[in-house]
Amino acid sequence: MASSLARLGAALPRARPRAAARAVPLGRWDAAALGASRRAALNACRCQVHSDVKVPPTSDLKDGSKSETWRIKMLYDGDCPLCMREVNMLRERNKSYGAIKFVDISSKDYSPDDNQGLDYETVMGRIHAILSDGTVVTDVEAFRKLYEEVGLGWVYAVTKYEPVATMANAVYGVWAKYRMQITGRPPLEEIMASRKAAGECKDDKVCKM
Repeated sequence: MASSLARLGAALPRARPRAAARAVPLGRWDAAALGASRRAALNACRCQVHSDVKVPPTSDLKDGSKSETWRIKMLYDGDCPLCMREVNMLRERNKSYGAIKFVDISSKDYSPDDNQGLDYETVMGRIHAILSDGTVVTDVEAFRKLYEEVGLGWVYAVTKYEPVATMANAVYGVWAKYRMQITGRPPLEEIMASRKAAGECKDDKVCKM
């Protein structure tokens, strides 16, 4: 049976193997279209890659005393040693917030015109702060606003409520009244007279002798 099938298979004509399909060269327009489609696909991939990249926003300066994005301005007496302890603490905290602009009222460059018309004598009498909308706040409220801007609002939070608010302002009033004597400085009247004389004698050779 097997030998009969073998003889029959040998007698049948063998099929010729098909010739491999020859590549048909692309015409000029076909090649151009293929190139354009490849470039479009590549550009689409590039756009997708760029669209997924997150670009961080430009950050503002951290030190509120140098940035114009401040939220509150602190007017402080740079000649007061006890005051400067608190100012330096707030300035250090402000590096992470950039919300406070510090203005030294004892500086010869201090200008009332740039600070809601608050002159030196007025701001020496008690703490003053200026909000970014121009609102002036004083006493314990000024401290509360300043501390809130650097994440320490809890320190003065209780002073929002009566009778604590009245008591806190009364205590601060005593400190403000006697702080010159407490810190070993001359009375405000003498300081004012000295500053006035320094201003009048600034360009006067006779005063300097």
